[in-house]
Amino acid sequence: MSTKTLAVAAAALAVIATAGAAQARDQIRIVGSSTVYPFSTAVAEAFGKAGKFKTPVVESTGTGGGMRLFCSGVGESFPDITNASRRIEPSEVEFCTKNGVTGITEVVIGYDGIVFMNSKAGPDFTLTREQMYKATAKDVPVGGKLVPNPYKNWSDIDPSLPKEPILVYGPAPNHGTRDAYVELVLDPACAKQPELKDMEKAAKKKACQTVREDGAWVEVSENYTVIQQKITSNPAALGVITFSYLDQNRDKVKAAPVDGVVATYDAIASNKYPVSRPLFFYVKKQHVGMVPGVKEYVTEFTSDKAWGKEGYLADKGLIASPDAIRKEQANNARTLGELKM
Repeated sequence: MSTKTLAVAAAALAVIATAGAAQARDQIRIVGSSTVYPFSTAVAEAFGKAGKFKTPVVESTGTGGGMRLFCSGVGESFPDITNASRRIEPSEVEFCTKNGVTGITEVVIGYDGIVFMNSKAGPDFTLTREQMYKATAKDVPVGGKLVPNPYKNWSDIDPSLPKEPILVYGPAPNHGTRDAYVELVLDPACAKQPELKDMEKAAKKKACQTVREDGAWVEVSENYTVIQQKITSNPAALGVITFSYLDQNRDKVKAAPVDGVVATYDAIASNKYPVSRPLFFYVKKQHVGMVPGVKEYVTEFTSDKAWGKEGYLADKGLIASPDAIRKEQANNARTLGELKM
């Protein structure tokens, strides 16, 4: 037998082995963003109740953690779908390709806003993104120089703010919400600082995107319910958290207007609220037809009864995309369109 024939046979056996491994699992496995987790869980429960397939297993691993798991390979040991509160990065696509994950479908499921909220028993905040930058960055410009953050109380930043110690519970780097906080709050605020304008690119990025390590910013790597618990027990503390958590807990917490705009469903859906972003899930096309129900789960998620303006995900706090975008995304999801960066 020729070397070429042996190579083809070996490749065919590898494909059969991969397919067999995936087929050994009869339950969809989903990982990723804790922001998308409540939406994905609701769809999984509705999908399971229909009775044709088992209820998918959904894990809250954070966006970054989910991407690593999703991109680590093809077969029974690896997730079928990953949720994300930011778009997949080129380096993650490269990691996927390196590990044989060569077919990916991207679906924008809707929108969410990042809110700065505290206990209803605490002081009222009205904030700007620049004030949040000054409160949470490790180094800030003072007197024309970049110095270790000197602000201890909110009123040190602006006399109109509460005379309370700065304490912010925010997402750890494994969360897509942390990436969005950097992109939508820290970077735009940094761009306004004349002291940073001529700084070398790498140094400027570090200065803009590094948060405090002196106790004023406390990273939470667990599910966002931990942030909610922290600010409920400490009324003067702020939490950097998603609109869906605010929407579900308005009896306990309140959110600060940001740059003069209150976080509401309509403000986020219309992009008037300055700290809003799209949410995603990614499908491993190589598992479609291997793990039962993957395509059907995607169809359930992208149905109007789920992600529509009056769908059951609206009750969980999802901000529906405009009709035209939703229709386009549903078509892309159901035809398993290829990811385009």
